[in-house]
Amino acid sequence: MADWDTVCRLAERLLPELEHSTSYHTPALKVRGKLFARLREDGESIVVFVDQGERDALLTENPGTFFITPHYENYPTVLITLANVDEDQLGELLVESWRRKAPKRALRALDDAGD
Repeated sequence: MADWDTVCRLAERLLPELEHSTSYHTPALKVRGKLFARLREDGESIVVFVDQGERDALLTENPGTFFITPHYENYPTVLITLANVDEDQLGELLVESWRRKAPKRALRALDDAGD
């Protein structure tokens, strides 16, 4: 069962230039000042950035884990219920969200670390 500590641990292990911060008065993760994940006010779900096609697939395949609220309908985001998400998939989604916000130098650092 994942929680915010799990999110932070995965991000710290996987992502360069990680910043612990806040957004809308909740804990958040940023890269060079740009938000890529945040804990929602409920303390049980997070917001990450994904492309529309992936969001649609996640919502269809696993609506018990992935959801959207009216506020996020027009944004390239998906909400994740932490208690229900597999840690491997959570890590992949964090990396994808980070990639959507990271500057080129940080992207190169991540890609070079994987070689």
